[in-house]
Amino acid sequence: MKALCFGRSGQVATALRALGVEAVGRETVDFAQTAAVWAFAEAAEADVWINAAAWTAVDAAEEHEAEARQINCVAVEALAEVAAKRGIPLVHLSTDYVFDGSGERPWSPEDPVDPLGAYGRTKLAGENAVREAGGAYAILRTSWVFSETGANFVKSMLRLGAERESLRIVADQVGGPTSAASIAAACLEVARQLVETPEKGGTYHFAGAPDVSWAGFAREIFEAAGLDVAVEEIPTSEYPTPAVRPLNSRLDCSGTQRVFGIARPDWRADLRAVLADLKVAA
Repeated sequence: MKALCFGRSGQVATALRALGVEAVGRETVDFAQTAAVWAFAEAAEADVWINAAAWTAVDAAEEHEAEARQINCVAVEALAEVAAKRGIPLVHLSTDYVFDGSGERPWSPEDPVDPLGAYGRTKLAGENAVREAGGAYAILRTSWVFSETGANFVKSMLRLGAERESLRIVADQVGGPTSAASIAAACLEVARQLVETPEKGGTYHFAGAPDVSWAGFAREIFEAAGLDVAVEEIPTSEYPTPAVRPLNSRLDCSGTQRVFGIARPDWRADLRAVLADLKVAA
C-alpha cells in the first residue's frame, strides 16, 4: 500500500515520515491556495491519502479565522472532492475541539458537536466537507498531541521545569495525551484497512490513556525527566487565553478498537520514549 501524507513538518506528519510515508509540504502543495490543492491532487498517485495538514495555532485562529478556515476547511474540501472523484480513500485528522467540553463523560463520535472557538469551528467545517464529498473516508479525532518535534506541552514543561522550582498548571481540563508516533501508526493501520474495506469508513476517536489533567500530565513529565518541580493546581479561570479550551476532552475510543483493532496507547510509555529521544529521561 502506498500512502501519501499531506503536511510535512507537523508532529504527526514528521512521525509518518519516520515510518516511511511520503509527505508533501506547503512548498509542494500550499493549502492556502485552493487551486494548487486541486491541481496537485488531480495528479498525485497513491492508494490512500492521509491529511495531516492543518492550522493548529488555536489562539491565533481567534483573530485569523478566515485563514484558519482556508487551511482547515476550504483546502480540505478540495482534497476530499478530488479523492472521491478519483476513488482514493482519505484519512483526515481532526480534534477534540469540535466538542464544547461539558460534563465528564468521554465524548463518543456520535455526540453533538458545539465548538467553543474558531479553531474548533474550522476543524468541524473540514470534517463536514470530508463527509459531504461522498468518497471513502475515515475522520480520526485526537487530542493533546506531543512528540520530540515541534511545539507541544511536553517540550514546554521541560523548558520551564529547567528554569523554575514551581509551576502553576491548569487542573480542571482533562483529556488523553497522545503521542504523534502513536497517531501516525494508527493512521497507517486505519488507511490500510480503509483501502481493503471502504465500508469501515466513518468518524472515530483515538487518544492516549489514561485520561489526566494538564497538572497531572506535568507531574508525570517532571518525574520521568528527573526534574524537581512543584506543581500548583489552578483552575482554567486563572490562566486566561484568547481561545476558550474545552474542560472535558475525554474521548470514547471504543469504536476505533472494535472496528480497526487499535487500542488506546499508554501515553506514559510514549512519554518516556519521547524523553529518551530528547535525551532528558531520568
